[in-house]
Amino acid sequence: MSNTRKIVTIFGTRPEAIKLFPLLHVLEADPRFDSRVLVSGQHRGMLDQVLEIAGITPHHDLDVMHPDQTLDALTARLLTGIGAVLDLEQPDWVVVQGDTATAMCGALAAYYRKLPVCHVEAGLRSGDVYHPWPEEVNRKVIGSFAALHAAPTETSADALRRENVDPAIVHVTGNTVIDALHWITARVAAEPGLVSGLSEVEARFAGKRIIGVTSHRRENFGVGMRNIANAIKRLAAREDVALIFPVHLNPNVRAIMNEELAALDNVALLEPLDYPHFARLLDICTLVLTDSGGVQEEAPALGKPVLVMRETTERPEGVEAGTAKLVGTDEDTIVREVERLLDDDAAYAAMAKAHNPFGDGKSAARIADLLAR
Repeated sequence: MSNTRKIVTIFGTRPEAIKLFPLLHVLEADPRFDSRVLVSGQHRGMLDQVLEIAGITPHHDLDVMHPDQTLDALTARLLTGIGAVLDLEQPDWVVVQGDTATAMCGALAAYYRKLPVCHVEAGLRSGDVYHPWPEEVNRKVIGSFAALHAAPTETSADALRRENVDPAIVHVTGNTVIDALHWITARVAAEPGLVSGLSEVEARFAGKRIIGVTSHRRENFGVGMRNIANAIKRLAAREDVALIFPVHLNPNVRAIMNEELAALDNVALLEPLDYPHFARLLDICTLVLTDSGGVQEEAPALGKPVLVMRETTERPEGVEAGTAKLVGTDEDTIVREVERLLDDDAAYAAMAKAHNPFGDGKSAARIADLLAR
């Protein structure tokens, strides 16, 4: 009888792919495992870019996205589609990452079959079920029955223990996003052509301090997005600054940003960047303005301060360490906090030199060892 463990890893979005490809590389190379990959296609083009650069070929692809589908329609398609694949594969473990609909439905489908679930990046909590929405509830659902919790930090492990999760199944592994960033940075250094798509905008903004911007959170749609656009407009009036903004495909983001910012000389609105180009943007910018979760972990690894355009964060470690600061979506607050970092060298240095609490680049190997036990 074989001792090889069959692992089905389930994901569907670009951030999940980035955080799971280091683990997939480790599982693929390790004779203790038979690794199978199931993607939902929850982000289609952006997911495929990461799969290509990381050399991951899925064994199953559900391709679930339909235009304007509701969360409950998406959930139904995910749950039944993933369930059918699990019935076919009969794995020893199911691995999910983070807090997407794909992760929650993958874990739930596994639970319905009494298959053990490993939750990568477990224990993140904002304490508010509507911020981030629906992610906070998705990860609480997974956390209520996962058999192995790979917590990125001691803070996230503590959150799980406070929810009465058995301490024996909670392990601090670091965050695989740092493994991924180390891998892609080395790859870009060896193959500079991978990031040639930013050459034109880099030349255009030579001599200016670059602010990298990302924004896509559902809870910021509407007034929040309009405030963010207005803040960017005011910052772009500075001669010494340029803003590079890869604009999310969601029409709730695109319509406002194109309307407000497209005509500004100091703002480059780009199509969403693939992973190598995004790593390059983090590398060349002075600071990052974002409402993303993953960027709060990635930017500090490159010594870049992060201003988080959200009211709460499930990554308080960055705020506590000084690498990140919550600024919300109030226009005046965003402008004031960005200008403080631009104009006060001591304030900038304090954030840029703070210790990154999210990992050492060896998280995937730790998780694989836990799965092998």
